[in-house]
Amino acid sequence: MSFTIAAPVQFEESIKKSRFVAHAAPVSNEAETLAFFESVADSSANHNCWAWRLDYRVRFNDDGEPGGTAGRPILGVLEGRDIDGVMVVVTRWFGGIKLGAGGLVRAYSGAAARCLDGARLVKRHRLARCGIDAGFEHDAALRALLEKAQATDVVEHYTAEGVQLVFRVRADWVARLKTVVRDLSRGQATFRERVTGDG
Repeated sequence: MSFTIAAPVQFEESIKKSRFVAHAAPVSNEAETLAFFESVADSSANHNCWAWRLDYRVRFNDDGEPGGTAGRPILGVLEGRDIDGVMVVVTRWFGGIKLGAGGLVRAYSGAAARCLDGARLVKRHRLARCGIDAGFEHDAALRALLEKAQATDVVEHYTAEGVQLVFRVRADWVARLKTVVRDLSRGQATFRERVTGDG
């Protein structure tokens, strides 16, 4: 289990005349990371450095700062706190005094950490991507069951034999769900699972 944050947060500080503004927000896909970056990055700033962690996949960018002094330290804060499904953008306006590589690492990681200090953490349960193949007669009952199980990303496909449902559900609920599907369909439905990450 990891954590995400409940809502966007912001933090600002000045270090040796450079102004740092950190923004963090929950994100659920790469399109949301791009939209968040575009909403908080400031074109008047010298650097808009960022990192995100999404289903344990990671990306980061130093945006012109010396390699390894900005994006990676921001990511290190997310990883160190086991925060997933979150993007952090730290924007810097240069104040005329160079901080040096060590100073930059401390400034970017510190801004990210203090920004996240202001966030409310929410537990993020591990999810499994599952599938059910069943006859048409079970379609409505299975969809009602998935709604009750708080399944997300539900996709339906219809074939000549019946319906195929693909969805994500908490991994710790899969065994119970599998049993209920078997009982509901009197053993006629096929249940498939494959764990894909957090959600």
